Amino acid sequence: MVFRYYSDAISRASRRVAYGIFVVGLLLIGFGVLIISLPELFALLAAAVFFIGGMGCAITAAKIYLAQRKIDKMHSRHSGGYRENVQIHIKEDFDL
Repeated sequence: MVFRYYSDAISRASRRVAYGIFVVGLLLIGFGVLIISLPELFALLAAAVFFIGGMGCAITAAKIYLAQRKIDKMHSRHSGGYRENVQIHIKEDFDL
């Protein structure tokens, strides 16, 4: 009689993990071979990704700058609209 420390579910899960690791390993080998055989293409792809990322950052920074400038203009226009020596009174009813 064979005594097992694990169930069939654990066996299936470990087989699926092994299969996933095997597929990822084969994909990494394939990408490595592609990079070795076509370095110019992948250099252009990497440059394109960095260029697009840089443009996205620049556009986002410009939007933030313009929005902040617009907010500053609104605050400067309404800066004289406050009152001095005004206090807000809050009625405090504490039921104990």
